[in-house]
Amino acid sequence: MGVLVRGRMLGSALVLAAGLGACAGTPKGVLAPVAATVPGASRVDMLVATTRKTAGNPGELYSGDRGPALSYADITVSIPPDSVRTPGTVQWPKSLPGNPATDFVTLKAETLDRPEAAARLRRSAARTGRRHVLVFVHGFNNRFEDAVYRFAQIVHDTKADVVPVLFTWPSRGSVLAYGYDRESTNYSRNALEGVLRRLAQNPEVTEVTVLAHSMGNWLVLESLRQMAIRDGRVAAKIRDVVLAAPDVDVDLAREAFRDMGPTRPRLSLFVSQDDNALAVSRLVWGNSGARLGAIDPGTEPYRSELARENIAVLNLTAMKGDDALNHGKFAGSPQLVALLGNRLAQGQTITDSRVGLGDRIVQMTAGAAATVGTAAGLAVSAPVAVVDAQSRETYGEHLRNLGQGLGNTAEGAVDLATAPARALGGR
Repeated sequence: MGVLVRGRMLGSALVLAAGLGACAGTPKGVLAPVAATVPGASRVDMLVATTRKTAGNPGELYSGDRGPALSYADITVSIPPDSVRTPGTVQWPKSLPGNPATDFVTLKAETLDRPEAAARLRRSAARTGRRHVLVFVHGFNNRFEDAVYRFAQIVHDTKADVVPVLFTWPSRGSVLAYGYDRESTNYSRNALEGVLRRLAQNPEVTEVTVLAHSMGNWLVLESLRQMAIRDGRVAAKIRDVVLAAPDVDVDLAREAFRDMGPTRPRLSLFVSQDDNALAVSRLVWGNSGARLGAIDPGTEPYRSELARENIAVLNLTAMKGDDALNHGKFAGSPQLVALLGNRLAQGQTITDSRVGLGDRIVQMTAGAAATVGTAAGLAVSAPVAVVDAQSRETYGEHLRNLGQGLGNTAEGAVDLATAPARALGGR
């Protein structure tokens, strides 16, 4: 990267960062339970199954590392009164402990073994009369608490009459950990398949709907494909699968649909041609193929294929997204609206990317994971990390990740971080 270009990028970054000095990142440890909630607040109880490793901090419960086996948890989230919040949003605590009058807070977070998890599901179905399970599988760049609070928000705001089950896989919660996250979905295939099979075998459960977002779609499609190959079909109780902004190669998706067989679940697909995150994903994979979530369903061969495969599709390109990458757009098919409520038709953010300004600069220059671009992005982002709290939190991890593959470039980025003036001078 030339000195003048680098200088202009750095100058622009610092101008943008000037207004962020007072911003604070989300505190860690938000899953540490508070003593009580407040009148008017709502509660969402969920069962969690995860392939993540237990975290050292009990307020985090699980980390972004891969665990040795499937784990379970019983979590209750308190959501502040509707009068003080906007539907579709998560109100993160600014400091610990959070204030249940204005923030999402945790009322219970207990780990379970497998028999305890099964008993918890039975009790929930018996207590509420709900026998329809909604399984949510999050996407790329989600920490454990991101997935928990976002799923609680979805269940609450859509007034879904379901038993919520969150399946969360090991994501680093970092923009530059795309490769790690992708491999973590492969690591979690057998575990998700097992969870879905046991839910379908549970006599207390009459129906299962799976809602997947972004990279989580790859995990869902692979798990259902495996189930069909092992058992001859996808379990009959798994009725609907919702594929929201799937970060999946079109050719691989075709294979999964075929392997699931003619008795597969009803499939609903939500796409957007202006999804910048999927465009980046395609660059990461070397322009190897279109991403399923970014196709134009009105053009061939997609129009004929979708009709032939009886896949319901909703094109969200014209809808304004709530996130800068247009990757969190979401709306419901008739089946999903009937399940989750009419608010989904107005757009539903279902991911928490927690991206600071420095991360955005890295993302723009790096194509999310390309090494040369990452080095440039780190160099430009270094001074931003001084004033932007979220960038400070993730910058060190970005640097460590880069250093594993390209030590000399990382050292150069460190030099730029400590001497931005020298960097502008090109020495």
